[in-house]
Amino acid sequence: MKQNKSNLTLLLGAAFLMATSSIGPGFLTQTTVFTQKLAASFGFVILISIILDIFAQTNVWRIIAVSEKRGQEIANLVFPGLGYFIAFLVVLGGLVFNIGNIGGAGLGLQVLFGITPQTGAIISAVIAILIFMIKEAGKAMDRFTLVAGFVMILLTVYVAITTGPPVGEAVTKTVVPDKIDILAIVTLVGGTVGGYITFAGGHRLLDAGVKGKDSIPEVTKSSVSGILITSVMRIALFLAVLGVVSQNLTINPDNPPASVFKLAAGNIGYKMFGLVMWGAAVTSVIGAAYTSVSFFKTFSPKIEKNSRGIIIGFIIISTLSFVSIGNPVNLLVLAGALNGLILPVALGALLIGAHKKKIVGDYRHPIWLTIAGIIVVVVMAIMGWHTLTHAIPKLWG
Repeated sequence: MKQNKSNLTLLLGAAFLMATSSIGPGFLTQTTVFTQKLAASFGFVILISIILDIFAQTNVWRIIAVSEKRGQEIANLVFPGLGYFIAFLVVLGGLVFNIGNIGGAGLGLQVLFGITPQTGAIISAVIAILIFMIKEAGKAMDRFTLVAGFVMILLTVYVAITTGPPVGEAVTKTVVPDKIDILAIVTLVGGTVGGYITFAGGHRLLDAGVKGKDSIPEVTKSSVSGILITSVMRIALFLAVLGVVSQNLTINPDNPPASVFKLAAGNIGYKMFGLVMWGAAVTSVIGAAYTSVSFFKTFSPKIEKNSRGIIIGFIIISTLSFVSIGNPVNLLVLAGALNGLILPVALGALLIGAHKKKIVGDYRHPIWLTIAGIIVVVVMAIMGWHTLTHAIPKLWG
């Protein structure tokens, strides 16, 4: 019984690590801005992104578990050197995004306690580092992300209820939207399962010993749970914003999600936003650091042995970068574009690996999952390349 409970905590922990890694400051802002733009039709974008997310995550987690190898190791076996390239992109993207996550955590504490974002960032970094200094850091990380995830979702659901959103219209437009925004779909998919997030839960389960063909049902359940947890948060925030928009209230463009919480529940709502922002940001800091380091620790026994210290160093570098140079907007956009390209490259490599005997043995990867994965690869490759070749050059004009 104890073993079952421990296993459930681990599977939920992996699901929440993936979910809370994707629910960061960018997630809160994107959801708010797109709901303002598309209103009830944003429900359709959420629905399509959930389907694509599940296709991507189910493939990645299952192939990692069956092969008993991390994403970069599989990629190197498919095409020598590809794993190093993916690892470089993941670590670069993870580091830049972590500067943004640390900044978001600092802003959250500023809202809660009136301190400067820099001081809030340092406090948040110390909390994240303490989690990795605990003897059983994996279990501590699982529990922290699980509790933080539940709190974020409950507070956002409460705010959604107070705004009284037009639920009927939202349901209708989810199936029959007024307009379809392709960029919004790609942004959501990239933000939910792009870059390091794709591998967060899969690598966590592998580190905890959940692997092999026998683990497929558990791994699949955990991967889908991660997407559904993220989706509950997305839908709750979508309904909260929709409720505000339907009342023709003006959302402050300087900080859209904070404005929604304040309009919905006054000053208490604003404080709730601070807690949600902090929870979203600090769990993303933990997820980005853990997963980024998991991408190069297999390349050397020394890195493997000292991985905890490297994770802590990763968090310290992110924090010092934010405190000294602030939030590098252009770099965040560039990292976002790179993340959009990591998913099709990494998922494409894993799909090829899933059909190679030297990687997965006698395991047969389902054809429907392969086809679903190819659809995600093609869609994200086209849109990711478009972003990289059109949006990025404009930034440096």
